[in-house]
Amino acid sequence: MLTIGKLGAQAGVKVPTIRYYEQIGILPEAERSAGNQRRYSRKALERLAFIRHARDLGFTLEAIRDLLSLSDNPDQSCAAADSIARAQLAEVESRLARLAALKAELERMVVQCAGGRIADCRVIEVLGDHSLCATDHHHTLNQTAQ
Repeated sequence: MLTIGKLGAQAGVKVPTIRYYEQIGILPEAERSAGNQRRYSRKALERLAFIRHARDLGFTLEAIRDLLSLSDNPDQSCAAADSIARAQLAEVESRLARLAALKAELERMVVQCAGGRIADCRVIEVLGDHSLCATDHHHTLNQTAQ
């Protein structure tokens, strides 16, 4: 049995995050010792490692909840898990496209900057007037920040 600190250290997750995962129900509440300390099993460590890995891959907590539910029923078809992973892949591809557009715009701004005075600075000018941008990334910026 692991304490919450040891569980967190082994899974690479901070203690408050473990408590939060318990609170929202994606990690079952731990057993308690006679001294009321949380005690976690190897199964809890495996589940927390699953959650951590899924978070590292960008899955939302709702998607992780669904994946965990699926993993709790190993005899069913994996079509639903595949669908969740495909949706995450599509989101990553979309984010990459938005980031590529932002990168191109930033590169264009930097290249156009003559390195003179701020009054003549292309970077400042473009940031002050979105119509000077080569692409309409306004929507892209808002989505990336979310």
